[in-house]
Amino acid sequence: MERSTPEQLLREYGEHARLVIYVAAAPGAGKTRRLLTDARRLQAAGKRVALGWIETKGRPDLERLADGLPRISARRVNAFDEFDLDAALAAKPDVIVVDEIAHDNLGESRHSKRWQDALALRDSGITVLGAFNIAHLETVSSTAEGLLGHPIRAVVPMSFLKEADEVVAIDASPELLLHRLKVGKIVGTDDIARAEYGAFKESTLTMLRELLLRTIDQLTIPSVAPASVSSALAVIQSAADAHTFLARSAPLASAFDLSLEILPAPGIDRTLIDREAREHNADVLPETDPERLDLSAVRASMVALATGKLAARAVNSKVERDIAIVDASQSFIEQTAFTTPLSGTLGDRMRVGYGKLTVYLGAAAGAGKTYAMLDRGQQLLSEGVDVVIGLVETHKRAETEAMIGPLPIIPRKEIEADGVRYTEMDREAVLARKPAVILVDELAHTNAPGSLAPKRFLDVLAFLRAGINVLTTLNVQHLEALSDAVYRMTGTVVRETLPDGILPLADEVILIDVTPETLRERLRAGKIYPRERIEAALSNFFRIENLASLRELAIREALRSETKERIAAPFARLLLSVVARDDDMLLVKKAGRLAARLEVDFSLAHIAERKDKVDPETLAQFERAARAINAEWIDERADDAAKRLLEIARTKPETVVAVGGTQRTPRWPARNAFARRLLDAGARELIVLARPNIGAPSMIDEDA
Repeated sequence: MERSTPEQLLREYGEHARLVIYVAAAPGAGKTRRLLTDARRLQAAGKRVALGWIETKGRPDLERLADGLPRISARRVNAFDEFDLDAALAAKPDVIVVDEIAHDNLGESRHSKRWQDALALRDSGITVLGAFNIAHLETVSSTAEGLLGHPIRAVVPMSFLKEADEVVAIDASPELLLHRLKVGKIVGTDDIARAEYGAFKESTLTMLRELLLRTIDQLTIPSVAPASVSSALAVIQSAADAHTFLARSAPLASAFDLSLEILPAPGIDRTLIDREAREHNADVLPETDPERLDLSAVRASMVALATGKLAARAVNSKVERDIAIVDASQSFIEQTAFTTPLSGTLGDRMRVGYGKLTVYLGAAAGAGKTYAMLDRGQQLLSEGVDVVIGLVETHKRAETEAMIGPLPIIPRKEIEADGVRYTEMDREAVLARKPAVILVDELAHTNAPGSLAPKRFLDVLAFLRAGINVLTTLNVQHLEALSDAVYRMTGTVVRETLPDGILPLADEVILIDVTPETLRERLRAGKIYPRERIEAALSNFFRIENLASLRELAIREALRSETKERIAAPFARLLLSVVARDDDMLLVKKAGRLAARLEVDFSLAHIAERKDKVDPETLAQFERAARAINAEWIDERADDAAKRLLEIARTKPETVVAVGGTQRTPRWPARNAFARRLLDAGARELIVLARPNIGAPSMIDEDA
């Protein structure tokens, strides 16, 4: 694990000035509120804070937040107010708020652009909180012009964002933005209709939000071990095979929640590679001769290789990352309708009277999900909506408790089980009260023994079926299908999980984005865990690299929900070969989640050679595991297990075999790894899974 430099540590502890930039998809997302809220938080922590430039647009709630924060007087330029950089430098506050970073300065200014002012302020030792909308980013502006129908003149270069110490997405779903527009919180009453058919068309907002999340994803690059990074590498060895090879590789990367990078061999037309990269939203690395590629040094959690000598060598060596052997001559790509494990419930959503589900998604405890949910509840209450709290966990955080305010609360009920008294949300009372909107914290929570439902998300489904709209919170690590990714990135096993299909159920998934540095700052301040748990958390789950990795996952899940993306499976059945030993049981879980993500059939095959000794009890455990996940179970004896496994695979078309990778490099050909034996026996495609080595992991249940 890479260690932080002294400069990074000083910056994290607040000894260096920082440039913090908030980026939103559109006006009304909440940039100004976030700027003012963070400014007040820093002021309360003893920092000298000043407002350099802020636009409250006369809104009472924003005016209240700005009240009491000193302001830098504006300078006048041709009857217009302008940010006064010289006055800000002379005042030298600890922190300054500078909104509308994309603005072109008026008159004779020291700099032509306000973002240049922001850099100058930081260089002078002043921390800057700034904000702008994604349409003004140079890499997005040309696309945004086509969406918005007008030129974008004020542009911020990508180099500026890369210079920033923190870049935070202020996420708001198109539904939320349209609601704020219609109630007059973005433009005046006379301009609402024009905005609805212009910049605030739902399709435009959807695309701008996707551009925002993809930009933040590209900027979020965790510093972790090579096999733990959140990316997949596709090695392109032939221009003729590039299209089909990537079409079959990219779905596997997506199913593993990995970004895709393309490594082309020398001589391949760069125009072709760039076109394929755009289609798969991939980055292109400098060309490299595949024959000289050292896979042990590759920074990727999965490598996709074409069938051939390089693939044979890779699977016959110690496998430290997943390997996909891809046959570009195959063309099968599944195009069936969208389904999820909760597809029955998803189908119910078409019925009149079904409630709407909004999920506030975060990377970790302390991100601000509960605060954001309560804030939304307060706004709805002020609009006359019947809103109640079903269950909120404030964890004794003063800021969160203050947000409850006048929101009505349905009292919890007590449950006694095995001599222990629990308090849980009163599902029956909620259904009897039947509010228009209910706030339910910690969606992944496991209910107390004796509750009507074992998991809280099942209570939420009951509320939705009753016509109650639900606002709820979730940390990304609690999605069941991400268990392997979370363990790979953080070394942590999450015990409380819920089905991956919960996010496709949601009408809105709102990312509550926060940087690792801010989370650690909140943790140190005692705003996440009690004092006695802070140091342990800082050195374990709340390490910078862990939080950055989880943030990546949260951004990608928000993107997936936004685009309603369904992964196009490159095969119809996944056939996992197992050996009757305990560590292969972990492969069953990993391969099962892959099959579920791709929505393909899943089979388990135990093919023992006649000389092998098999423990009947261990074998019975595998059979029970197969039945538990509705997988086909195959148990046979054969003279050559590799050949027999391929015969079984060929009994059903479009079947790909998966095996566990070897944990050591064979010393002579007679002891080839089983994956190599499969390739030698004629396997055209193969997935070799790195074996999860759980050991003694840290555990986490909290979804605060």
